Amino acid sequence: MAEEKEKILEDTKKMLVKWKSKRGALIMALHEIQGAFGYVPWSAMEVTSKELGVPMAQIYSVLTFYNYFKLKAPGKVVISVCDGTACHIKGAPQVIEALEKHLGVAEGQTTPDGLFYTQIVRCLGCCGLAPVVVVNGKTYGKVTDIDVPKIIAEWREKMQSTEQGV
Repeated sequence: MAEEKEKILEDTKKMLVKWKSKRGALIMALHEIQGAFGYVPWSAMEVTSKELGVPMAQIYSVLTFYNYFKLKAPGKVVISVCDGTACHIKGAPQVIEALEKHLGVAEGQTTPDGLFYTQIVRCLGCCGLAPVVVVNGKTYGKVTDIDVPKIIAEWREKMQSTEQGV
């Protein structure tokens, strides 16, 4: 645990070097930090505050204002459901409901086993495939609530194979 925190501190300091001299760079720096860790750890916020000279309260307010930012580590499998206009009309609410039912967590939460994290996004730019779901970068088009258990099973199997080194 201490080694992980040290790595976060070290990596964050390296990332912030290029942002120190740029005025108004807080959001861009936070984007980079989240890109590296999947979320913005508290220790990274502390380093950012010191390195950029921005009060912790300001950093926290930015992170909680924009729903893009995460304060907790997401699961290993990130499921993004588009709920833009085309996807919404073609059934995204039913897909979201099915995910909540089959995973037992609401949008923006991680399953207790730490495997799945679900999020709703506004548009993925694949309107012709509506409704669209993206799982760890893999796009699924014309998804229905019936497809949800199959997608979850596919990724459970994929993650088990990865952990077992298959």
